[in-house]
Amino acid sequence: MVRPVHAPNHPGQTSDSLDSFSPDSRQAWVRLVIALLIGSIGGVGMWAIVVMIPAVQAEFAATRGAVSLAFTLMMFGFGLGGVIAGKITDRFGIVPAMAISIAFLGVANVLAGLSGQLWQFVAAYFLIGLGTSATFAPLMAEASHWFERYRGLAVTIVASGNYVAGTMWPPLVNWGLQTIGWRMTHIGIGLVCVGLMTILVLVLRAQMGGNKVRDHANAPPPRVDLKLSTNTLTVLLSIASISCCVAMAMPQVHIVAYCGDLGYGVARGAEMLSLMMACGIVSRIGSGFLADKIGGVRTLLIGSLAQGFALVFYLFFDSLASLYLISAMFGLFQGGIVPSYAIIVREAMPAGEAATRVGIVIFASVFGMSFGGWVSGVIFDATGSYAAAFANGVAWNALNIAIVLTLLIRSRTNSVKARPGFAT
Repeated sequence: MVRPVHAPNHPGQTSDSLDSFSPDSRQAWVRLVIALLIGSIGGVGMWAIVVMIPAVQAEFAATRGAVSLAFTLMMFGFGLGGVIAGKITDRFGIVPAMAISIAFLGVANVLAGLSGQLWQFVAAYFLIGLGTSATFAPLMAEASHWFERYRGLAVTIVASGNYVAGTMWPPLVNWGLQTIGWRMTHIGIGLVCVGLMTILVLVLRAQMGGNKVRDHANAPPPRVDLKLSTNTLTVLLSIASISCCVAMAMPQVHIVAYCGDLGYGVARGAEMLSLMMACGIVSRIGSGFLADKIGGVRTLLIGSLAQGFALVFYLFFDSLASLYLISAMFGLFQGGIVPSYAIIVREAMPAGEAATRVGIVIFASVFGMSFGGWVSGVIFDATGSYAAAFANGVAWNALNIAIVLTLLIRSRTNSVKARPGFAT
């Protein structure tokens, strides 16, 4: 008999009254597709500002670093919201978390479009980050409960929604920017997000039935023993994610502005960003297959080494053709890094706190992205070029590699067949 995955909503309700659910089933894959679509639409908040930096900078007569604060605050909101939404998901389920996300995305994009001063625009992007948050870490954690055999693949597919957004939204945002201006484009984004995401979340709720609370009591136990407490491992993963994402932020946040400074135009930079994200989708899905074979720690190490390799090329080549090629290579190399942290959490920590722990580590990663995006703008303002900013990214990437190597050594030494109760 198939074991129900969700717990009853009320103490008096029996599991027999709920629809049963089997991990890795057809229903699990349907849920996964819906989650991917939700992430692809809701992820617009992370990419719209990247395209709009030059236009907003010109309108408010601000420095590049000042406008980059919008990205910084958005990422801070994204990370903080991920922890909050993770707790909501662990307690009440993914649907309430997504409902709050939709409300924030709609209101915040409208406020961004109506902002009359730069500080108002930056504040609106903090709210956009809060709204975007539920479409990433909580969705990844939730999807990890729908699969056992293909857990790594499922997590990376959901995480790819962020890169699908990065592939499809920059050209659309650039078109809106050129056609109706950045203000009306923001308002349009808010309306589209509310409409489409509401429909998809309702479909997901129907697929999940009336169940709101995930029952983790019989979930598979951790598979890897790193001989570290849950809190210690969370701290190490958080530091690693900060360092890798400071490095990751330089090309992702500033490639559009970089191309404008080189004389290639904003449209070319938007195309490179879209290409980077498209290649990142391939990388994320491929890393999911790899993680199911060799584990999350090894997959993370491979991604981190490859990302550092790609960053070095930005230091030496800046022709139009080479930037297209390096951007594609960067996307292929770094796409699987962030989802690997979620996979490691599920491999080494209890299932009952997965969404919260993933949210904390992703918060650290987006802090790294926000700091990296901001400090790259500051370095540009101080030096007049992006060369030092790329070098800064390479140094942070080296720190990430050192931490992941340490975890790999511990996993090879201490890996055991998981038992209930460890890593608590």
